[in-house]
Amino acid sequence: MSRFEPHKYQRYCIDKIIDNLNIALWLDMGLGKTVITLTALYELKYYYCCIRKALVIAPKKVAESTWSAEQGKWVYLRHLRVSVVLGTEAQRKKALAQTADVYVINRENTQWIAQLYGHNWPFDVVVLDESSSFKSHTAKRFKALKAMRPKISRMIELTGTPSPHGLMDLWAQMYLLDGGVRLGRTISTYREMFFVPDKRNRTTIFSYAPKDGAADAIYRLISDICISMKSEDYLQLPDLVYDDIPVKLDDKAQKAYDRMERDMLLEVDDEMVTAMTAASLTGKLLQLCNGAVYAEDGEVVPVHDCKIDAFLETVEQLNGQHAIVYYYFKHDRERLLQALKKSSLRVRVYTGAQDEKDWNAGKIDLLLAQPASCGYGLNLQYGGHHAIWFGLTWSLEEYQQANKRLHRQGQPYPVIIHRLITQKGTDEDVVRSLECKDGAQESLLQALKARIDKAKGEA
Repeated sequence: MSRFEPHKYQRYCIDKIIDNLNIALWLDMGLGKTVITLTALYELKYYYCCIRKALVIAPKKVAESTWSAEQGKWVYLRHLRVSVVLGTEAQRKKALAQTADVYVINRENTQWIAQLYGHNWPFDVVVLDESSSFKSHTAKRFKALKAMRPKISRMIELTGTPSPHGLMDLWAQMYLLDGGVRLGRTISTYREMFFVPDKRNRTTIFSYAPKDGAADAIYRLISDICISMKSEDYLQLPDLVYDDIPVKLDDKAQKAYDRMERDMLLEVDDEMVTAMTAASLTGKLLQLCNGAVYAEDGEVVPVHDCKIDAFLETVEQLNGQHAIVYYYFKHDRERLLQALKKSSLRVRVYTGAQDEKDWNAGKIDLLLAQPASCGYGLNLQYGGHHAIWFGLTWSLEEYQQANKRLHRQGQPYPVIIHRLITQKGTDEDVVRSLECKDGAQESLLQALKARIDKAKGEA
């Protein structure tokens, strides 16, 4: 255990949690949201005697280990009791029956725990770790928590990305904080105040665009209960370096790629492309960039090994330095494991807390990880400073969160992000979208339509 000596900004945030019944900490990744919150909860219970039980609702991988590991790290928090509420229903009920100060559950079980307690809701404090998970006002988890909200005395929201897809994401999160006082009691009121219809047909509005000055007006309204900080303003972090590795397909692979891409694109009318068809098609194209694709029957169809070869060369050039390898599709993981079988490297697929510990202890050379499953909350800065993106993601939030697993407080070396990018493929569209920080869905649609037009021109 270590002695916790909070930075000035951390002490400021701790005091804000104590002084405000409802607050959002929009802290950049790596600024210590977890230890800040645990310290505030400890002081609220044992110094001020004004809370009884706290419930933390977090992404599953974060719920598994992050909160209990952080509590166990600091001498100051040794008396704070944390119970992790995961597993089967019987295991979850057993964890809830334990005497503890903080109970940690995964966000998928928000509805379950609300139904379990109902009018007997026992938690006077609720912490939403990655509150952007509650950005949808139609989601069951939002509705379940909204129903319990009158029984909750204090609400703490934590995220580094409060509006990953635009200002519309803020309403539900703010409603859980203040019941609609600042941004309106309904989503319709919020839209009328700050947005105008964007994409629509005669009967349906598909999206909304913010009015001029809407962002400034919204931030002014919520600034009293939201604290926003960027890591570069408060921490001396090492450099973050991007190393783009172009993957050139050989002639045979290029012909196979072009043929499959063209055949898929020609089957689609670019005037009828929806978000669903775009997501499905670009998913197939990204699989092609990586070297294999799922057939209709679920079988994996190999197309090329060009990106696998580039990956192996990249690993060789690391000369034994450890790296996290981000893959996206299940067949990518299997092909990577197969390609690494003959090496003497210690390779592991991330599955849980033990892998995090072993990585940080230097027991893993290559840690394969799916960004959606391990992008939040994990502290991986002690095990290495290289990340290799074998398969890219359209999600800016997932991408930034995954990179910040290494680029955070305690990392002594410059962090290098190696991105394997298949040339003349959808990989290039994804990189452009991530660098422009566009809305992923709009970028996806525009890139796909451009590729359909090109395919038709070449047909």
